[in-house]
Amino acid sequence: MKFLLPSISNLSSPTMARRGSSRRRIIRWSIAAVLGVLLLVILVDTWVEAKTDGLTYNDSSEIPYRKVGLLLGTAKYSTDGQNKFYLGRIQAAVKLFDAGKVDHILISGDNGSRYYNEPKQFREDLIRLGIPSEAITLDYAGFRTLDSVIRAKEVFGQDSITVISQEFQNERAIFIADAKGLDAIGFNAVDVSGSYGLKTKVRERFARVKMVWDLLIGQGPRYLGEPVLIP
Repeated sequence: MKFLLPSISNLSSPTMARRGSSRRRIIRWSIAAVLGVLLLVILVDTWVEAKTDGLTYNDSSEIPYRKVGLLLGTAKYSTDGQNKFYLGRIQAAVKLFDAGKVDHILISGDNGSRYYNEPKQFREDLIRLGIPSEAITLDYAGFRTLDSVIRAKEVFGQDSITVISQEFQNERAIFIADAKGLDAIGFNAVDVSGSYGLKTKVRERFARVKMVWDLLIGQGPRYLGEPVLIP
């Protein structure tokens, strides 16, 4: 007696078809998700650029006077040696102060451990370059741009500031300031070119999306604390 066994191809065809269809759906959804993220990044970036247009300056002779310059911190050294972002911000702060466009510099940065202190390092270098110590105030809880901007208003009592950093971060800081009712303009430090500068700019686009989300949910700084008077 002969038994007719179903062929392997007949058994596997429906299963393989379902698997193939599932893979195609996953691929389509993955592509749609990637395109959605890219579109969101582009829209937010365009919004920030439009909102801050005309509020950053490259020439110290053209920027309006503000009493306080908010110098945003970064590490002095990177894996390649001295951090060029740090050097540019130091030079920009000195240029702005010497031009009489700010009277006081509020240095806001990360002091997350006893071994890492951005504000202290900036202060030492600014004093070495001729900025009087009494014209400098340190904010040790500027863990990110949002913290630095909000604390400039809520802790250090400022209603208008000049942000000192590279243009991309100035724009983000000004956007935050506007959302929080703080009048802000920016003085642009020299930008950094090459692969390191490019990677930073790519990260910045995603940082802007995170910033908008933080503003939407009312995210505040990690620490506030007692008011500090800037003379």
